[in-house]
Amino acid sequence: MTYKAKIASLSVVALALIALFVFIQVGDNWSYILPRRGWKVLSIVLTGACIAFSTVIFQTISNNRILTPNIIGLDSMYMLAQTAVVYAFGSTTKLLVDNNINFAMTLVLMMLFAGLLYKVMFKREGNNLYFLLLIGIVLGTLLGSLTTFMQVLIDPNEFLVLQGKMFASYNKVQGQLTTICCVVIVLIAVYYSRFAKYMDVLSLGKDQAINLGVNYHFVVKRLLIIIAALISVATALVGPITFLGLLVANVTYQFMKTYRHAVLIPASILISIIALVGGQMIVERVFTFTTTLSVIINLIGGIYFLYLLLRENKS
Repeated sequence: MTYKAKIASLSVVALALIALFVFIQVGDNWSYILPRRGWKVLSIVLTGACIAFSTVIFQTISNNRILTPNIIGLDSMYMLAQTAVVYAFGSTTKLLVDNNINFAMTLVLMMLFAGLLYKVMFKREGNNLYFLLLIGIVLGTLLGSLTTFMQVLIDPNEFLVLQGKMFASYNKVQGQLTTICCVVIVLIAVYYSRFAKYMDVLSLGKDQAINLGVNYHFVVKRLLIIIAALISVATALVGPITFLGLLVANVTYQFMKTYRHAVLIPASILISIIALVGGQMIVERVFTFTTTLSVIINLIGGIYFLYLLLRENKS
């Protein structure tokens, strides 16, 4: 099967799942149900695209198919921001209750965190990507410990409100917020188009990319900014989904069997959409909202992560 045929088949499956999700059991309430499901599907498509897109880019520049962008601590920064708001102002503050304000605050804090991390790490030419990952892991652990410390101190009733922020949920997404995310993602995609031509070369490794004339440090810094922006948008919109990127990226590599990013990126986005839409349907129709989508994906992704580690050790 050719690459075009594979992408076409993924597109058909994704569109079929989206249509099934939107129109299943609509009844007579079309005017009420369809707009709500439409915005929910759009938010699923946006977050799936952001996470898949950023993970493929990140694994290319790190030359490692087990690492994901969340390793630099962006998820931990998200939870710290939500916990700090509840700890300082309570669970009824507008910073938490108003989704638009909460989204803007979270997005700005996560981008500032990523920008500061990159600025410090790349201040010296000798600091490489793996040093950045090491510092990201340490900072992620530190932020997680601070988050846990504050969660222990806050009122149990307020912790219940905070608990809703710990898991990704598409039921709280609003139309205005999704529209803003659409605009941001389009701008990020336009900026990425300047560096798309370097991706296949970067997958060969740092030394080969430099030998082939790529301004490695300049390109990697810009790509890291793009990755941070995409992950920040997805996390601020619906919450953290830790293992989704790892899962869809590696399934894409196995299914497409190519190094060409012009094929890998759209395929990974489609697989991510299929996983999220299918998973959300299972949450709503099978489990009747007794669990969340992120719990299912993290369970499957965690098992798959262990499988990848064991496979790497054997090879």
